[in-house]
Amino acid sequence: MFAALALFPLIAEPYGIDRITKIMVLCIFALSLELLVGSTGLVCFGQAAFFGVGAYATVLLSPQDAPASLWWLMPACVFAAGTYALFVGALSLRTQGVYFIMVTLAFSQMAFYLVHDTPLGGGTDGIYLSNKPVLGALLDLDRPLLLYGFTLACLIVVFGFLALLLRSRFGRALAGIRVNEKRMRAAGFSTYPYKLAAFVLSGGIAGLAGMLFAVKDGFVNPELMSWHLSGEVLIMIILGGLGHLRGAVLGAFAFALLQEFFKSEAVFGDFAKHWHLGLGLTIIASVALLPRGLVGVPRQLAARLLRHGVRGRREAARGASDEAT
Repeated sequence: MFAALALFPLIAEPYGIDRITKIMVLCIFALSLELLVGSTGLVCFGQAAFFGVGAYATVLLSPQDAPASLWWLMPACVFAAGTYALFVGALSLRTQGVYFIMVTLAFSQMAFYLVHDTPLGGGTDGIYLSNKPVLGALLDLDRPLLLYGFTLACLIVVFGFLALLLRSRFGRALAGIRVNEKRMRAAGFSTYPYKLAAFVLSGGIAGLAGMLFAVKDGFVNPELMSWHLSGEVLIMIILGGLGHLRGAVLGAFAFALLQEFFKSEAVFGDFAKHWHLGLGLTIIASVALLPRGLVGVPRQLAARLLRHGVRGRREAARGASDEAT
């Protein structure tokens, strides 16, 4: 998968490079929520707030007259999102179930209205990034190919980091919390610090995705913190398959490509204006037919082939016995 992404610029046009760059940003965003929902069992409906904090921090911290250095801008954006996640998590993790969902949504809406109704975030008009950050003379993110490569490198690092994290003792503790938190407490684990650490890590990764999004578009607005975006990224990880990092990446690609498909006037003509309907019906069908998501398709196919094989052998054995009698 990553090898294909690395080779893609060799055959792609500028438009394709731009679209895949955006999808890779969404993959990082989806991975951040996968750590909470798929690995820890915490359904967060305010993930867009951390994404937006990272995006706004990129613009607000960048000088107007010169490009910022990635050496300090990237850690600053991740730190800003992680700090807000620490504040939100410290309060919201004291609740459970639907109350946790509503509290995280409330904090997300607070951040939304902060940038929507105050001069801090430019109001509804948003704010522009005057100069895209650089890394000395080696990396200028104003160049699409370099931005593509940098985004791919960030995606690989985040994926590898989460893969190692989930295989560690910390990751096994998160898995135990997801399966049965009460049993983990009975075994002597204080689950609150584990959940808070996962929440902060998730917020920091979402902030990294927000930074990359702001650099790519050169513009941010309050919609980056809306509950719609939180819902979309939740759909991505469900579509791909909960509990799998590969599922988050596949789900982000599938969701973004389905959007492009249903928006295409070349395919649907005037009906493309109602692309939400087609996308919604497709997602409903996918959830109904693929309960394990896209990542579970090979297993489902293998199970069906196995059933057909067993049925065929039984019928053959029954036919042989009938002939013998």
